[in-house]
Amino acid sequence: MKRFLIAFGFSLGMFVHPSSADSHFTSGPAHTSLLELFTSEGCSSCPPAEARLSRLKDDPGLWKRFVPVAYHVDYWDRLGWRDRFASPDFTARQHRYAALWQSESVYTPAFVRDGRELRGGLTDAAPAGPAAGVLEAKSEDGKNWLISFRPAAGESGEFEAHVALLGAGIYSKIGAGENGGRNLQHDFVVLSQRDSALMRTDDQLDASLTTPAPAEKAPRQAVAIWVTRRGELAPVQATGGWLAAR
Repeated sequence: MKRFLIAFGFSLGMFVHPSSADSHFTSGPAHTSLLELFTSEGCSSCPPAEARLSRLKDDPGLWKRFVPVAYHVDYWDRLGWRDRFASPDFTARQHRYAALWQSESVYTPAFVRDGRELRGGLTDAAPAGPAAGVLEAKSEDGKNWLISFRPAAGESGEFEAHVALLGAGIYSKIGAGENGGRNLQHDFVVLSQRDSALMRTDDQLDASLTTPAPAEKAPRQAVAIWVTRRGELAPVQATGGWLAAR
């Protein structure tokens, strides 16, 4: 493990679309996990972890019990290969986790499930979750999203919505660095992300978000949606699914 030291059926969260342009995703009332992988094209230890994430495309729990996202960090770019999917924002997200865990380092590959570090790597995608509330997302174009969240009974406070556009079926020919000469496959790559406060209306919280067009294209796209308590990283509820080809 490399280290770099630094001081849908609606009730099941499956994808349905009444037309080729419409997208509608919803969670069930039980908690759906957010599974994060911090990775880099410049890290020789990352391809096996990414292969493990890719295999989740065939897992029956995808989008129902767990929602996977892969954040590419930029601190391995110094080794001679610039990861085109990396962002300093994603590196900052990993540092926020490290601060919460009182860790002195960040590293790749690093799996996180529901805000908790998986030091032993990913062994199972997600356990069954408790009641969390129902999260719903609708879009007519795959870019502009209407988000609604009905928290479980007894849940109160302020919440935020997060929408990440994901790319899958991506292949990269690596020309330098630790993976020089290799062809890498990427799935569930975060191409862009937007966040917004949820506003309360009666027993429901709502937000509208627009995901910008990504700098990099992908053969297949999906979306991950999750809600957190204001200012926190750990998700309260998540949903998502594949987007129709356009």
